[in-house]
Amino acid sequence: MTAKRGSFGAETEKVFARRSYHIWALEVLSRINPHWNRLPYVIQVFLESMLRREDGRTITASDIENLARWPGGSPRPVAFYPARVLLQDFTGVPVLVDLTALRDAVAEQGGDPAIVTPKVPVDLVIDHSVQVDRWADASALHFNVQREFERNHERYGLLKWAETHFPGLRVVPPGRGIVHQVNLEYLTPVVREDGPALFPDSVIGTDSHTTMVNGAGGLAWGVGGIEAEAGLLGLPLDLGWPRVTALELMGALKPGVTATDLVLTITETLRQHGVVGKFVEVMGPGVTSLAVPERATISNMAPEYGATAVVFPPDSKTMDYLLQTGRRPEDVQRAEWYFRLQGMWGDAGDQRIYDEVVRLDLSSIVPSIAGPKNPQERISLNEADMALQETLATFRAPPAGVASDEVVYMDGQREAIQDGAVVIAAITSCTNTSNPYVMVAAGLLAQKAVARGLRPPRYVKTSLAPGSRVVTSYLENAGLLPHLEALGFSVVGYGCTTCIGNSGPLLEEVSDAVHRSDLVVASVLSGNRNFEGRIHPETRLNYLMSPPLVVAYALAGTMRVNLVKEPLGFDVAGHPVFLKDLWPSPKEIDQVVAQEVRPDLFQERYRDIFSGGDSWKSVAVPVSEQYRWDSTSTYIQRPSFVRMRPPEAELGGARPRQILALFGDAVTTDHISPAGPIAPKSPAGQYLIGKGVDPKEFNSYGSRRGNHEVMVRGTFANPRLRNWMVDKLGGLTVHQPSGAEMTIYDAAMRYQDEGVPVVIMAGERYGSGSSRDWAAKGTVLLGVTAVLARSFERIHRSNLIGMGILPLEFLPGESWGTWGIQGDEKIVWPDVSALRGPTDRPLEVTVINSTGDKNVHQVMVRLDTPGEWDLYEKGGMFPWVLDALLGQE
Repeated sequence: MTAKRGSFGAETEKVFARRSYHIWALEVLSRINPHWNRLPYVIQVFLESMLRREDGRTITASDIENLARWPGGSPRPVAFYPARVLLQDFTGVPVLVDLTALRDAVAEQGGDPAIVTPKVPVDLVIDHSVQVDRWADASALHFNVQREFERNHERYGLLKWAETHFPGLRVVPPGRGIVHQVNLEYLTPVVREDGPALFPDSVIGTDSHTTMVNGAGGLAWGVGGIEAEAGLLGLPLDLGWPRVTALELMGALKPGVTATDLVLTITETLRQHGVVGKFVEVMGPGVTSLAVPERATISNMAPEYGATAVVFPPDSKTMDYLLQTGRRPEDVQRAEWYFRLQGMWGDAGDQRIYDEVVRLDLSSIVPSIAGPKNPQERISLNEADMALQETLATFRAPPAGVASDEVVYMDGQREAIQDGAVVIAAITSCTNTSNPYVMVAAGLLAQKAVARGLRPPRYVKTSLAPGSRVVTSYLENAGLLPHLEALGFSVVGYGCTTCIGNSGPLLEEVSDAVHRSDLVVASVLSGNRNFEGRIHPETRLNYLMSPPLVVAYALAGTMRVNLVKEPLGFDVAGHPVFLKDLWPSPKEIDQVVAQEVRPDLFQERYRDIFSGGDSWKSVAVPVSEQYRWDSTSTYIQRPSFVRMRPPEAELGGARPRQILALFGDAVTTDHISPAGPIAPKSPAGQYLIGKGVDPKEFNSYGSRRGNHEVMVRGTFANPRLRNWMVDKLGGLTVHQPSGAEMTIYDAAMRYQDEGVPVVIMAGERYGSGSSRDWAAKGTVLLGVTAVLARSFERIHRSNLIGMGILPLEFLPGESWGTWGIQGDEKIVWPDVSALRGPTDRPLEVTVINSTGDKNVHQVMVRLDTPGEWDLYEKGGMFPWVLDALLGQE
């Protein structure tokens, strides 16, 4: 062993399989902490990165020593350099548009635009654009892919241009899979090799479910696109002091209970416990009973319970999975050797040290669903029908009863439909389609249902959108896909589809009936989110569940049935068929998985992952060193915010701000910046119509994130958003002092014309949900200078700071309601820079009501690290990065 550079002599040469590697040995920290090998895996990964990247400036010997004493060190920020960056197209296109605009800005300042280039490997997977335009049809996949290319050729042209001009960027074309499943099954090496260096794989991604790969021993989490841009340009992430909660699992799941049931229970449990901004490490004897796909389901939904990431330290199950998914045996053996050498191996996980421990007995988990509005609203399957009745009562108070109608199809057939009807049933999302056990269970259940002559009602829109082509292969080889297709679950695309709101239209006859009788209808999906207005504008009830339960509820056609006690249908002989009659046994599932989920399937399906088909190859690529912006494009425009200094950074001193909106609790990034359909009468719809775009070609907000003119008009445009300044749903507000009711966009533009800065007030968990940077970009373009909330979700708070917007938090027990805010007040506070320091001090805020009376309150400034203060005072990430690139900082 030869010691090399660094304050600790950590860089050493080690030989494995007759090859020499450079490793930054954690063992050198034993003189600081003799229990270094009992630190959480998360902390070990951070320490290895710091030893490897020590430079005396961003990472010093003192920083390393301090973290090595965890949890006893001084709670100060940690600088972290991720090994790579992961993007998907909805969030990746804006990142590349921003980088392209930064190149232009550098060139305009006399700099070399080529300095704006990724400094770490970047993978972008196109998975968010395919929509379910056709379904329950053998031609659905081909048709939907063709429509995808017709709608998105401009965006795809930008991506192909970027791939040829940004070294280190790889693009996975459409139709190959969902980003997190592709990352889990193929992209992650778990242990990275960079020349002679070996180190753990670590990833930041512009999708909050980037955490999924942690089920296979990775360390990854979602960030906003703004943070991702800094990371891929080689700048460190400024992390707060890491807090690590252990989730100790005991026992084993009972037969008939799935990993989906488990993750919905964990979501409920940890959301109640409180893990926002924390890392969760899973340990305990129950871990060994879970295969990696089941662990990945748990890691995937970390954002739903607020954790930064959920991690499973690598163990023998990890290595088994890597082999099963076609990784080279020599690479897997080297990964195990590395983790054991570094004291990172997970077999002794229950011996590690944590901040706190939450315990969960796997044998207590029962079949569950979650809804109708949030993933943490878990409902035991046995109680789902009663929960539905309670929910429907909030729409129609007794004795109004249940609304019903009749669907009259074009062929003359008729079907009754009523409140609680399931009109969308989607097997979708990497959360569950990455798990062969639940996918095979769905196929076996379908096989038994077909044998009994069962079919879903025609009003149910059924779809199957696997997260990778491997899923289709093993379902085909097992003879299960034809049975799913017989129930309408034909493959509609390899992308996120319904999970992100790309559900496509309902049958026109069904939609007419829903509107005619104002029916309260439902979607069921095997996804990870069910926020209001996300899945489909016509489904006010949305439930998360395992793939086999999606099939079961599709057959029942309603949420009003108790699937544990009542039949979900009747066979051709008129005999009742219960869920228990169709549910496959663990032995049946295990047998199919063992026979059909093989390494050669993964190797075959991923062999051409970057090549794309004829449609992708035919996409025109602009030939120019710098991207040529097309002023007539409604998809791609040079963003205005790259050079702007956000309003708050220029205010200085006390200046009155008007309240733009008053929101309640759990306002998600879907509420703030929708991803789904664009309504023709909305500000964004009117803009597109004015540009000559037919409403049939509007596509979605998510697909138009490369055009700030569309996105600013779509900010706060969710039809389910409630602003308490008005008495109706939708993106509306009241302009002051005129008292005129108008859209939030129109009011914001009027305030800008009047030179009046504005603020948002909100409740708890503001900005939960997707890592959607446009929720912050759109907010700053509306002229918002600050958001006052009871609490923030981690990623959105970071994005607000990245756009120069000040996050302020009410003191415990206080809110805009307790302050007596009506919406017509003016808000004033002094320059916040005087509060910068090592201790938290409150900011005094003065509220001036319409009569001129003043009330003074205190709030906390949520700039939690020196790096966040730097970003805010500079005016946000773009001015900061631009100055850094030009050598002005």
